[in-house]
Amino acid sequence: MDWMNQPFEWLEWTGLHMSPWKIIGLTGALMFGGRWVVQFVASKREGKPVMPRAFWYMSLVGSVMTLSYFVFSQKQDSVGVIQNLFPSFTAAYSLWLDIRHRGWHRDKASH
Repeated sequence: MDWMNQPFEWLEWTGLHMSPWKIIGLTGALMFGGRWVVQFVASKREGKPVMPRAFWYMSLVGSVMTLSYFVFSQKQDSVGVIQNLFPSFTAAYSLWLDIRHRGWHRDKASH
């Protein structure tokens, strides 16, 4: 899987080191951070604090993507692994609770 750590040649002129693993890590970080935008918009729409299911999906996918970057890329950073390992479990558990409590297809009335 060494090709996943190789920088894209077509970006060399920019000075950016952008490999497939780095794109996975950055996408995960953006998704994990972007979940707060989703939560903000949902809360503003409802006029009260709410936690939409998309928040938990974005938390889980974002943390797993970032975790995989720190585990499988050349980075191999234990701080990044620890930083993303616990949110992965928390998001998975919270998503499971949300599905168990509200069902797979929840309607607007069940917020």
